[in-house]
Amino acid sequence: MWAVVVNPTSGRGNGAHVASKVIGFLANKKIVCKTISGVSSAATLEHLKHFVAKNPKLEGIIAVGGDGLAHLALQVAAAEKIPLTVIAAGTGNDFARSIGWDLSDFETQLSTVLASKPESIDLGLVDGEWFGAILSTGFDSVVNERANTMKWPKGPMKYNAAIAMELPKFEPRNYSITLDGKVLETKAMLIAIGNGNSYGGGMLVCPDADLNDGHFDVMILEPVSRIEFLKVFPKVFSGRHVAHPQVSIHRAKKVSISANAVAYADGERIGALPISAETIPHALLTWRP
Repeated sequence: MWAVVVNPTSGRGNGAHVASKVIGFLANKKIVCKTISGVSSAATLEHLKHFVAKNPKLEGIIAVGGDGLAHLALQVAAAEKIPLTVIAAGTGNDFARSIGWDLSDFETQLSTVLASKPESIDLGLVDGEWFGAILSTGFDSVVNERANTMKWPKGPMKYNAAIAMELPKFEPRNYSITLDGKVLETKAMLIAIGNGNSYGGGMLVCPDADLNDGHFDVMILEPVSRIEFLKVFPKVFSGRHVAHPQVSIHRAKKVSISANAVAYADGERIGALPISAETIPHALLTWRP
């Protein structure tokens, strides 16, 4: 028995479309599965927890959606030691991307899942909440806060619009960062704590982050002018931003951050700082290409 967790609204409705194909694929393979969804993220999480409790021999969880659904499924899969794979059907899909899947070929992914044993990868744990890709604070979190209040435009353009609204008035924050016990006091525009290497739909903010090395890659962008930020920003899609003199990369197993700011993980709101995060090796069973 497999659980297929679906966010039908992922990717402006792409979640429902892909989920129907996934369920059809499993049916053709005579794989028994149960579709799990809800009217909200909280409801979906409760449905998944209930299903897992009633099916202790569950073979795995297939999450069909974006990073928000992946983040939700992680909370159950990691806690219960149930293998999880994420079929990309959202806007960002950075957890699936970090693992290495071809985001447009779910059939190959499912064929691999059904024919092989899962392996373990690291996860981050921030104040008791699991995350798979990036934990961040600073300008990107401010943009997320603004985008979450906007009803238009939809999709990726919403975040571009939020960037345009927030950048002119954004001011760097004073941060106190503790990296494996070493305290760093700095003013920064953005801090990204990478278990995976990308967020925001393929931005390689921590390009060398490794899901199996037992460490976070911590990227710190110190203050730059708004014009310089706009010059550097496109380079994040290739990871070339790390060569900028105001960018530094640190490696740590445990990270604590204090500031007058908020944090997001996998695109989901964690809350106001301070926060504490640590790498948990071998925390999730999953499949890789």
